Amino acid sequence: MASDTTIYLDNAATTRVAPEVQAAMEPFFCTHFGNAASKYYNLGRQALAAVETGRAQLADLLGAERPEEVAITSCATESNNWVLLGTLLTSKKKHVITSAIEHHAVLEPLEYLAEHHGVETTLLPVDATGLVSPEALREALREDTALVSIMHANNEVAALEPIRELAEIAHEKGILFHTDACQTVGKIPFTVQDLGVDLLSLSAHKFHGPKGIGALYIKRGTRLAPLLRGGGQEKRRRAGTSNVASIVGMGKAAELAGKRLAAGEDQARALVEHLWQGLQNAIPEIRRNGPPDQRIPTILSVCVTGAEGEAVLGYLDMYGISISSGSACTSGSLDPSHVLLALGLPHEVAHGSLRFSLSHETTEAEIDRVIEVVPQVVQRVRDMSPTWNG
Repeated sequence: MASDTTIYLDNAATTRVAPEVQAAMEPFFCTHFGNAASKYYNLGRQALAAVETGRAQLADLLGAERPEEVAITSCATESNNWVLLGTLLTSKKKHVITSAIEHHAVLEPLEYLAEHHGVETTLLPVDATGLVSPEALREALREDTALVSIMHANNEVAALEPIRELAEIAHEKGILFHTDACQTVGKIPFTVQDLGVDLLSLSAHKFHGPKGIGALYIKRGTRLAPLLRGGGQEKRRRAGTSNVASIVGMGKAAELAGKRLAAGEDQARALVEHLWQGLQNAIPEIRRNGPPDQRIPTILSVCVTGAEGEAVLGYLDMYGISISSGSACTSGSLDPSHVLLALGLPHEVAHGSLRFSLSHETTEAEIDRVIEVVPQVVQRVRDMSPTWNG
């Protein structure tokens, strides 16, 4: 059954660019096309002013003390790499602590640092809901620990980590603390002051901005070696011509997100709970992943016994419903999610994972349609499964 209407519930992977964001960006492709580093004529000054406006809008959303604490990058992956390489390649200390459920944009650079630069990584375990224990962090700290990096909220199971408490533990020993906040910036209310972090990564496309642009919050006084060299941009912190149109778009998206935060959070929470109740009532042997309370409101992760997640996704696409079975960055892998395995789920259960991720654009009618279709699809997949005996 093909459908021309898409119900998009994969907003943890990316979001639709807001119309206001597109409109704000358009003049900077052809009309105000100057290079922000060319300060001696008007087109360049226009571009520079636009960059600084975008930076200020993002700083305001983050609650940064100064706009200069926001450094522009191409995405959160670059920001994460910058933090890890910029810290550990220049420090005499060669130990870093992170969690077992981090995004690959943190885990893979650490693998590189271990293989080529002798950096040792401690992976903190999580409990069955995906939460890191502050006591586990305290016990893992060493004299040679240079950095702690723990994500603010997990992109698969929605676990909202106790970042402020974790950062305070690191700071007691004078250790830098970084968080990947891709799934929380623009989605739940908080400031960098609330979290107490030194460094924070984000991507604009997670909150209705354009792809290919992100930022790194660097608390005033934090020393971080450049990742990209060869120019004086970003106060000599990151070389490369400024992506003016995208910076404008990110700033506008930040401004819009700030205006809808409280209402959007409540709406998403209500819709996610409605979705969970509907699926739970209609599908036997379904489990919800993640914490019951300490979670972000935009993501519902479930595992369905006897129904391969990838097969369910394929059938849902025929109905015009777009979801995922985990992180978009690992789709196509035959291995189960490392996040779900870290929660202690068996391989056969983890293979049945489905992730629904909402935005402020998601409607109750769309959720009702999903509640109607998903149980039908699950039953169809189960009927073809040699392992399902329900």
